[in-house]
Parts: sequence; C-alpha cells; structure tokens
Amino acid sequence: MAAATFLLPRSFQHARTMSHDAPQILPSAQSTPGFDVIVVGGGHAGTEAAAAAANCGLRTLLITMNLNVIGQMSCNPAIGGIGKGQIAREIDALGGLMGLATDRSGLQFRMLNQSKGPAVWSPRAQCDRMMYAAAIRQMLEEIPQLSMRADMVTDLVVKNGRVTGVTTQLGQTFGARAVILTSGTFMNGLIHIGARNYGGGRMGERASTGLTGALHRLGFESGRLKTGTPPRIDGRTINYDIVEAQPGDPNASPFSFLTDSLPEEQLNCWITYTNPEVHDLLRTGFDESPMFAGRIEGRGPRYCPSIEDKIDRFAEKDQHQLFLEPEGWDTYEVYVNGFSTSLSEEVQTAALRRVPGLEGAHILRPGYAIEYDYFPPYQVKYSLETKHVDGLFFAGQINGTTGYEEAGAQGLISGINAARYIRGEQPLILKRSEAYIGVLIDDLVAKGTDEPYRMFTSRAEHRMLLRQDNADFRLTTLGHEVGTVSAERLRRMQARRDAVKSVRDYVERHNAQPTLVNPFLTARGTNEISRPERLSRITLRPEVKLRELLTATGHDAATDNVDPVIVDYVETELKYSGYLRREHELVEKMAQLESWSIPRLFDYAEVKNISMEAREKLSKIRPDNLGQASRISGVSPSDVSVLMVLLKRKRGPGRARATADAASGA
Repeated sequence: MAAATFLLPRSFQHARTMSHDAPQILPSAQSTPGFDVIVVGGGHAGTEAAAAAANCGLRTLLITMNLNVIGQMSCNPAIGGIGKGQIAREIDALGGLMGLATDRSGLQFRMLNQSKGPAVWSPRAQCDRMMYAAAIRQMLEEIPQLSMRADMVTDLVVKNGRVTGVTTQLGQTFGARAVILTSGTFMNGLIHIGARNYGGGRMGERASTGLTGALHRLGFESGRLKTGTPPRIDGRTINYDIVEAQPGDPNASPFSFLTDSLPEEQLNCWITYTNPEVHDLLRTGFDESPMFAGRIEGRGPRYCPSIEDKIDRFAEKDQHQLFLEPEGWDTYEVYVNGFSTSLSEEVQTAALRRVPGLEGAHILRPGYAIEYDYFPPYQVKYSLETKHVDGLFFAGQINGTTGYEEAGAQGLISGINAARYIRGEQPLILKRSEAYIGVLIDDLVAKGTDEPYRMFTSRAEHRMLLRQDNADFRLTTLGHEVGTVSAERLRRMQARRDAVKSVRDYVERHNAQPTLVNPFLTARGTNEISRPERLSRITLRPEVKLRELLTATGHDAATDNVDPVIVDYVETELKYSGYLRREHELVEKMAQLESWSIPRLFDYAEVKNISMEAREKLSKIRPDNLGQASRISGVSPSDVSVLMVLLKRKRGPGRARATADAASGA
C-alpha cells in the first residue's frame, strides 16, 4: 500500500521558499514556550506589529481571541482618505502589510482632493471586507518566524520593572522579552444600541477582561473613549435609480509600491442625503439615546460624529451626505457611511426609510456605539515603549487613536522597536518632517489626547514634503536598514528614483520649439513663447501638464516606457520647487532644536525659571529633545530657551537620533 501523501497549504510552501528557517511550530501550552516578542491582539495594529517583529528575525507569537477575524475591518471596509492615505502608503514603504492587502481586495480606488494641491492628494480604496482579512492572514502565515494562538491575555508577567511574558485565560504563561499590547476596542468594551447595552469588543465578539486591572496594578492610568458604526443594509433593497453614482478613478494607482497593476473592474459607491423628516424621526429617539442620556462615559471622535450628534450640533443644516458603500464582490451588504448611530433599532429603521433611495431598506445589522478602555499616550515614549515597564509597548487604539491606518502605523513602529529593544539598538523614531507616522506619534506623546485621535493633512506642517507619491523615497531605505523591507522592494524604489532622475534631466536639458508649443499654450490659455525654452521652465506654468507638454512638442518618446506616475512626480517637484526649498529650510531650523537631547532623568522641578505648567508637562511627558519639548502644549519658547541654556552648561549639543537616551531608557 502506498504511503499517504499530505499536501502543504500554498502559503506554507511559499514560506519555505522564502527562508531557510523552518516556521515556528507552537509547542503545547503546558510547555510554556518562550518567544522574543508577544503581540496581543489581531487587528490592524497587531498584525502589522507581529509581521514587523517577525520580519526583523525575532520569534514572534500573535495571541488573539479569534483567529478567524485576524485583520478584520470592524467599521468601514475602506483604507485611506485625507491624511490616512498618506499613512497607508508610508506603512507600505516601510514593508508593512496594509497596502498589499488593499490592492488585493480593492473594490474601488480614488484619489481625493485632486482639486487642490498635490500636498493634500490622498488615496482611498473601498475594499472587500473578507478578501482584505484573508490577504492579511495569508501574508502572516507566510512569515516563518511568526506563530499564532487563539486565546485571551488576562495578565502580564513583570519582574524588576521589565516585562517577561503574559498569562492567558486558559491559565498558560508564555515567556517573552518584549510584549506589544494592541487591544483595539476590546478592553472592557461595552456596546450600546438605544437603551440596551452589553459587553463586547465589536458586534458578535466578546470583550477582553483582565488587562486593564493588570495595567492599573503596574501604575498605568486609563480612560474611556467611544466610537460608533452605522447600520449595514441589504443592497437589493436600495432604489439605485434615485441615488447618485460615485465611480472609481480610471487608471487608478495602487496603494503598494510592489503592485504593478489593479483590476480594471471597479464597483460604484452611491450618494444620497438626509432631510428634515429624517432628522425629526431621529430626534424621537433622543430620550433613549445612550449618548444624550449619559450612559456613555467615553468621549467620541470629534471629526466623525454620530448622525444624532450631527443633527444636534448642526441643527441649522437641512441635510447631511450619506455614502452607500459595498462591502464586497460577493455580497449585497452595504455600509451606510455618515449614519453612525447608537439610537434604537426601531428609530434607525424608521429614519433610514425616509432617506431617498432607502425607502424599502432592510437592515442587516443596526448601528451601535462602543466604549472601551484606553491609556493616555503620555505614558509611552516616542518608541511606543511604555515608561512604567521596560519592554512593554502600546500600539493602536490603546493609545487613544481611531482608524485602521493610525493603528497599523503604530503597530509597525512598535514591532520594529520591540526588535531593536531586544537587540540593544537605538529605537526608530520618525521625525515630523520624515513621515505622517512621525506626526502621529509626536502628537500623541507630546500633546496627548482625550478623544479618539484621527490624522488629517492639516496636522502635518511639512505636508508638501510628506506627499503620498514619495513615501518610498522617504522611508524604504530606512525600512531596509531596520529589517522590514525586502531587497526586491528596495530595488523597485531605486529603479523609481532612477526613472525620476532620467525624466527630470531630460526636461531640464531639452527645449520646446515655438512653432510646436505655441498652439498648445494658446489652447491652455497661457502666453506663447518667442524663442526656444526649456521644457522644465514651461512646466512651471499652472496651466501646463508635463505629459501633455511632452506630447505637444514631440518629446513624448522620451517617456514611452516610463510609468505616467513618474512624469507626474517630476511635474510636482518642478512646480513646487520653491515651496520645497522653504520647507527644507524650516526642517533645518527644527533640526537644530532636535539636536539637543534631554537626559531621561532630567529634574524639571528644579528649573525655577520656567513656568509651573511647563514643569508639570515636561515632567509628565519627558521629551527626548528640545524639539519635542517645544511642541508640548503649555511649554513656551522662553521655556525652551531656558532649557537650552541649562543643557549647554551640562554637555553641549548632540545628535538627537544618535543619543536619544530618553527614548532608549539610558
């Protein structure tokens, strides 16, 4: 009789081809195996953290309550948006998972804000919810150093101020040299629908318990935040003849720098509006509203309010825009973006059915609010390691943020820095001038938050430098240095950079002839030229698009084999060269402040020449350098000047990233 043949899953076979290291097989629970890094939580922060730590070569264990919902899109199945799209591209440039999963699962791709300047252009993709989670799971299973376990962590093992492992509800203890907590909305989560509430991390899943108490015993301070989600409806009950179609962009660009092309087929989203009748019906539920009745303790996101909050705060508005967004290729489920609510299901149904196009809407799942524990981020360093416990990192909504992209970015940085902590290396701390991720973490640590923090382009003072089209140029080399970026990704970035240089050199060397270019200029409503002029100079005109100019002047052959995105990039760099120079000058000025590192144990209480508020804030946040200190609310320029004088007396300036003794725990 022939021996039985056992086939390995494709993902496992692929993993074997990527590395000579065998995948880590999780031993039985009784053997309490040791790992380098344990990541708690399988959401967007947890999956990026686990992938980053494992890709850095560390034995990593991802523990989450339900392995079937790893990478789940709890709210809107979409990635990107204003400010968020930039973060998603930065995650990809550093070797994260989000961009690749988005490209594999995208239903519709759009570039937002194109009526404005390129500094605020922001990519957004509507995704197939199930395909996105499946893509994340597959990519995790292809990482040899990564193991997973279905369980709930209820306590931390801490010895001599250093984390050494975790304990689970099944009574098992797993040792680790670093632990990353990415609890999302699950820590003591409480779901509200009208007058009813019950424990849960999200609809259909239980809350996690135990960790909040464990962290309190270790000296951490917690708070409560709230977020919400709208109802999902059956798309077959929508009257599409009434609502307005919102198609995707033709020739859309991928999120990942590793993706060569996107499928041509895209699904429409749809737009409709509320009206006074809808608002009146919603108001009938205010008496039972958990928000207005005071049953919700946590504070919600200011920039993504519930529909009841909108009609209460903006009572003068007769309508609010709603987006009907499909949840997948193979489902009729539709997400009603803009109708987040915690009102009773009866009120939700009655109000929705007064919205044009939704008169016959069938609700598959009502909207709800959820409140959960978070830990104010002044308790973490810029590396995302906590100040109270060495080797313990927080990432995602535990730090007070909202949104997949913000969570994924923190997860990626915490995974990298957990690896660097274990190896005794300086942490990776991105500056505000280097990445939106740097803006995000700097805002959290230096300014804190008492409401769910969401990224916007307006938060980044150097947004012209931090465009979505140059994320790989800014970060991919750095990602390769820390271990999360593959050689192939680095090669692609270098090829893109070479292509940009080639196109730019060409347009700066070659002229446009008046006889060829003048008809084009006239048609664009701009002045003709009387003598040959450099293509680069003509490109500076607002009315001129470089791709069109090259075609009109017979120079298009120079870019026949060049990605159009490269040509557009060169145009942006030329048109905004003056702004970019000024931005770099501002960055240099801030770098002078950031070169002054501050010892971790600096005694601010003894500095009598700064304000009481500054002493309190500086003692609480403990910035790494003067640049970070200058951005803390309540610290004035004169306070910073006093600190600089004291530091000059002590030791003189040092390179912030090289010393960074505050962040590394020195």
